[in-house]
Amino acid sequence: MNLYNIRKLCGMLHTTKIAEKVSCSNKQRFSSSLVSCDIRRFIVENTEIVGEDTLTPEIKLRLLTPNCRFWHAKPELWPLPEPYWAIYWPGGQALTRYLLNNPGVAEGKQVLDLGSGCGASAIAASLCGASHVVANDIDNVSAIATIINCELNGIGPVECLTDNMIGSQPKRYDLILLGDMFYDEVLADGLHRWLDSCINTHGTTVLIGDPGRASFEEHGIKRLLRQIAEFELPKLVQRENYGLTCSTVWRYHPRL
Repeated sequence: MNLYNIRKLCGMLHTTKIAEKVSCSNKQRFSSSLVSCDIRRFIVENTEIVGEDTLTPEIKLRLLTPNCRFWHAKPELWPLPEPYWAIYWPGGQALTRYLLNNPGVAEGKQVLDLGSGCGASAIAASLCGASHVVANDIDNVSAIATIINCELNGIGPVECLTDNMIGSQPKRYDLILLGDMFYDEVLADGLHRWLDSCINTHGTTVLIGDPGRASFEEHGIKRLLRQIAEFELPKLVQRENYGLTCSTVWRYHPRL
């Protein structure tokens, strides 16, 4: 399951309706039936610790790499839900780098990492001194991977939630982080409405990391964003992401 196949496998989740179907899929039920120690062992045995060749070499993560057996296997042999958590996506890399460069952004704050994947941005927020960090991803395997990655980086586990928070009653967060979440118009529309509600209700700061995918660049939310940082991606990350060269961090300024 090389990177192309991993991305093809991950490409299923394009709308919230499909996300709901995936959450009820056989693979999801399979992963839910496993105890966390089984999933933890599977992650450790089938991933590699990665640090170098990313925008944040000081953070270690367990990811799928060419040295892992499932990298070369057929996608249908992967026994768990789509492994978003096993890839360090470029928008998340930029967002995590920005936090590490500017620790005051998260220091003392209540932080939500939405669509947290491998948990890198949540880990960065914790390292920067956030008062409380929540990593939210609808995949329960992502939650276990995040806990493992917290341990790799010498911090206590962040709170991991697997409910779909988009569209829910906004809770009080000082800072919401979204990396690589605007990959589909329907999902982006839902995020747009929910983020507006969070900002209107609690004055939440929203930061978005994205490498410039067409689905993001062409969405109406783009006119409500202010660029605050841009990072050139490492050469390996560029090759893995079809030639994308940079990744940008934006602050969301809705017209309320």
